Amino acid sequence: MQPLVSVITPMYNNQAVITETIESVLNQTYKNWELLLVDDASNDDTKSIVESLQPNDGRIHLFSKKKNKGAAEARNLGTKNANGSYIAFLDADDLWEKNKLEKQVKILESDTTDICFGSYEHIDSKGRPLHKKVQALPRLSYKKLLKANYIGNSTGIYNCKNLGKIYTKDLKKRQDWLLWLEALKRSEKPAIGIEETIAYYRISEGSLSSNKTNLIKHNFNVYRKGLGLSFFKSAFLMVEFFYEQLIIKQRLVKTISEK
Repeated sequence: MQPLVSVITPMYNNQAVITETIESVLNQTYKNWELLLVDDASNDDTKSIVESLQPNDGRIHLFSKKKNKGAAEARNLGTKNANGSYIAFLDADDLWEKNKLEKQVKILESDTTDICFGSYEHIDSKGRPLHKKVQALPRLSYKKLLKANYIGNSTGIYNCKNLGKIYTKDLKKRQDWLLWLEALKRSEKPAIGIEETIAYYRISEGSLSSNKTNLIKHNFNVYRKGLGLSFFKSAFLMVEFFYEQLIIKQRLVKTISEK
């Protein structure tokens, strides 16, 4: 029997996109999954949309928070209730290619790695392609990941049997980077990247990716508060981060032609 994959999706006011996101899980060629949707006290119709879809598929599970506490607590709640051998993440405004889980489970079952991720493309708020692809590294070590976040969160999956459940600290942003750092720290093997596009990342106005000032602040907090490093060590790593993020990592961003 295929191993169960737990897919965790935090939600907050995602009524415009959540149906499409759920459909990208329903359309997976790999069928043995459970989808744990955690509503972080949305004040729109996100929760009711999910409730209307639940009766159609018993693999869809909804958890609701009474107070908005942020993505970290929502992901942790999903992780707590996960039953799968593997745990994957899909942000509420992102999408998956239909063979995403099939490809990754095959790699994880080969026992060559505990963590798998992949390439992803950018789409706009309406789901239209922005003709940008972020290429995944073929292999990724903890040391490399410490310099910059090379794992698109909606592409990542880890072996819960080997690593145990991973809970992240409650930082305002970049908790996903912290989670993957912990995963690689626990594993004795590098993460394996898939060259093909396996997910689509939605770029919206006001997102962290479009706010460079916040990018600096939140990345520093990963080192200082998330990892508990000294101010000077965190500052040193930020220098490495700038070089890695602005020069090295940019080589992985490819312009793709219209399909």
